[in-house]
Amino acid sequence: MQLLRRRCLQLAAGAAVAPLIPRLASALDYPTRPIHVVVGFAPGLAPDIVARVIARPLSERLGQNVVVDDRPGAGSNIAADVVVHAPADGYTLLYMAIGNAINASFYTHLDFDITKDIAPVAGTVRSPSVLVVSPSVPVQTLPEFIAYAKANPGKINFASGGVGTAPHLAGELFNQMAGVTMVHVPYTSSYMPDLLAGRVQVTFAPVATSIANIKAGKLRALAVTGATRSDVLPDIPTVSEFVPGYEASVWHGVGAPSGTASDIINKLNEQITAVIGEPSVKAQFDNLGAEPMPMRPSEFGTFVAAEVKKWANVVKHAGLKQE
Repeated sequence: MQLLRRRCLQLAAGAAVAPLIPRLASALDYPTRPIHVVVGFAPGLAPDIVARVIARPLSERLGQNVVVDDRPGAGSNIAADVVVHAPADGYTLLYMAIGNAINASFYTHLDFDITKDIAPVAGTVRSPSVLVVSPSVPVQTLPEFIAYAKANPGKINFASGGVGTAPHLAGELFNQMAGVTMVHVPYTSSYMPDLLAGRVQVTFAPVATSIANIKAGKLRALAVTGATRSDVLPDIPTVSEFVPGYEASVWHGVGAPSGTASDIINKLNEQITAVIGEPSVKAQFDNLGAEPMPMRPSEFGTFVAAEVKKWANVVKHAGLKQE
């Protein structure tokens, strides 16, 4: 009787474990087919470029193709929605950017929560923007610009590529923290001709796209928006040196559908972190004015949640919303 009871217990234990075996096996074997990284921006823009820089060496490390799948639209919400509703098996990933954190409060009718429906996988890069002014603006330093802006409320226009974009929010954060009132002018095409001509006076531009004009003296760099000075512009101070606490770096990372197995996420994190640390990859980041931002999944999740809260405060203060 005792032997029969022991045998029944063994069979029951085996039955309980059996459903877990396929999942564990698939996680251990992962990946067995191509992985799609969904990017919410058009080809040629920074998220697409960086995702492709990472994809090739990551493919080599994982032994499967990592395919960059551009799904532009609605500030990356279309891409996020695709991934939120994809199977949680590690084969459909979201290439995340700062816009995903901004969208959480800027868009009022999203049917997903980026902090709950996307599992954090890894940080990839961050890059500061640079606050540049047209040479027509009669200032040489950031303190002079702040004083000039305070003396001319509502008379200084700052340009961006659209309402709710990272450069727009960087300007609104500057308005809030520096106590100035610049007027936002959104563009659907390049604002650079108007900036160079002085028809708009300020922008918060990517370092990579503005450095040539800065070196040529066509634009004047007053400060970078990161927490530390840029290696590309080492003589240019940070905004926070004069406006304590200001920071508005553009950042990227990788997420997966909520419910993706932790061992798949950890494997992806390990390999992505290794890729962004490779000298050849870092050299390409340097050319883009970016630096590696390695983070464990839990760190990246905490970071994204903090960014969502930070930009929600800016959106509220500026009275912004997109239906």
